[in-house]
Amino acid sequence: MACVHGTFVAGVLAARPSSVAPGICPGCTLLIRPIFPETTSDRTQMPSATPEQLAAAILECVDAGARVINLSLNLAQPSSKGEQALEEALNQSGRRGVIIVAAAGNQGTVGSTAITRHPWVIPVVGCDSQGRPTAESNLGSSIGKYGLAAPGENIVSLGPDGKPVTFSGTSAAAPFVTGTIALLWSEFPSATAAQIKLAVTQSAKRGRRTIAPPLLDAWSAYGAMSRT
Repeated sequence: MACVHGTFVAGVLAARPSSVAPGICPGCTLLIRPIFPETTSDRTQMPSATPEQLAAAILECVDAGARVINLSLNLAQPSSKGEQALEEALNQSGRRGVIIVAAAGNQGTVGSTAITRHPWVIPVVGCDSQGRPTAESNLGSSIGKYGLAAPGENIVSLGPDGKPVTFSGTSAAAPFVTGTIALLWSEFPSATAAQIKLAVTQSAKRGRRTIAPPLLDAWSAYGAMSRT
């Protein structure tokens, strides 16, 4: 499952234009940091990691030079110590100018986690073809305030064997936002992380007083960066 899941997300981001499922930003460079064990063949189960594992992985990616980190995962075994380490890793990402994009989760609940309530993180909800949040997407005040919605239903990408795979969920939605950020930074390489993040989140058309975030609007974000 972890291999299928990771390959799927990587395909949404960077699959070749000639692929059966072209990626959003095929020219970007991917830094892969595995954190999931291969423990299940259930493709509907979202891979999970402990806060400590995730904090270590984030810091390694920041130190390796990543500019935007995609977290298509779920937190397991939460603890106050682990969440403190994770919060510090997210703080460090902000200080170093590394944008964090995270799947909101697929439990269909209202609330937040140490990831989705952090103000530097962009949590992503999956939406259907009508732009409505899918039933399984987690929602919440911090998700509505800081996050975005992106396509997350019946998304086609690549599997480990190179054949197309169809997947739904917030893990599939998150790389749409990550890919948009990568494209914007390729067009405006001197922009700061704060400028890129502001353009992506503030260009979305809708207020931020609900538990559901507004839809990603890549073209408006590009326009905002052009004016800047």
